[in-house]
Amino acid sequence: MSTIRWTETNTQRSARWHSESTTPPPRRVIGADDRTNADAAYRLACEGTALLWHGDFHNARHLLRAMARRIDRKPPLVDSFHPHRAARGHRARVLGRLLVLLDDDYRLDLRRAPDVRQACAEAYGPPSEPRAVALTELLGVIGAHEWRTRGVEIPALEARIHPHYGVFSPVRGEYIDLATQAPLPGPTARRTAFDLGTGTGVLAAVLARRGIDHVVATDISPRALTCARDNVDRLNLTDRIDVVGPTLYPEGRADLIVCNPPWIPARPTSTLEQAVYDPDSTMLHTFLSGLTTHLKPGGEGWLILSDLAEHLGLRTRSDLLAHIEAAGLHVEDKLDTQPRHPRARDTTVPLHAARAAEVTSLWRLAVSPGPHALTRSFSAGSVAGCSPRRR
Repeated sequence: MSTIRWTETNTQRSARWHSESTTPPPRRVIGADDRTNADAAYRLACEGTALLWHGDFHNARHLLRAMARRIDRKPPLVDSFHPHRAARGHRARVLGRLLVLLDDDYRLDLRRAPDVRQACAEAYGPPSEPRAVALTELLGVIGAHEWRTRGVEIPALEARIHPHYGVFSPVRGEYIDLATQAPLPGPTARRTAFDLGTGTGVLAAVLARRGIDHVVATDISPRALTCARDNVDRLNLTDRIDVVGPTLYPEGRADLIVCNPPWIPARPTSTLEQAVYDPDSTMLHTFLSGLTTHLKPGGEGWLILSDLAEHLGLRTRSDLLAHIEAAGLHVEDKLDTQPRHPRARDTTVPLHAARAAEVTSLWRLAVSPGPHALTRSFSAGSVAGCSPRRR
């Protein structure tokens, strides 16, 4: 268990170091308070020194924003994904060196500090001993607690989904709309479905509300499994949805298997990023390769995937189609939608050109009857019955 040490009133002190992003403990820690100015804090943080805050909580937030302005004052010129990730990583490391100390009951002993005990218990589990965390992480924990309390309105369910800390929040509703619009395969009676990588359980709930009789929702994340069970219970769907794991594929076969894997084939820097970044598209490939052995005859696999990685130069359309064909599958149809989030229209955000061109698709996949089915059903970037992609 990692520990940080610092000197306070000529006394050597220590505390457990906790980082959800698996950042190693800082080698040097000094105290900081309301007298610490932003220039000094920024310089020390850039040099690798962490500052353990003892002053007013709101002043700590002001200092954090001032440090961020100094980083953003001369933003690096980036026009591709990897330099952008490197710049974001540097920013996170520098800002993550402003620390706060949580007591053994998660109380934050700072002037004007909010009560963070419930938020920390939800994120970290039962309290045990004092721990030092980055202020940026604690603010994320507080924000996650607010999201969990308030929930996210899902029009397709006419209800709210309540994301937990560390579970991807369904704030981008376009992929949910695709799962609501696509025609359901299989018999009209006693249809079954798997929702792989269920997260909050939102797609499993959509399928159950659409008439799927039995949905098995899976995930490899214990946090996601707890979150999905909570939402299934809130929606009174426990008789229609089973949440199992940690695993990707459950046992058996289904008429419909849905997967919304992480869209970016890159290495996550923390467990919190695993819903967005999938190194070497591992989850995508595992989903595709398992469909033929888990689909019932006449069943379909729904792959819900953004093409942002293609616009960023991280994956090609040819690569995706080759993996589909290699898995013994062909494309029955493809439904497209444009993103509605503000970043798609904001010309000032990094990688704007890729974000503006992004299209999210639901690929309806079926087991190929022959080796050339994919070539027959999908060519020149379009699917029978669908318009070519708009670039």
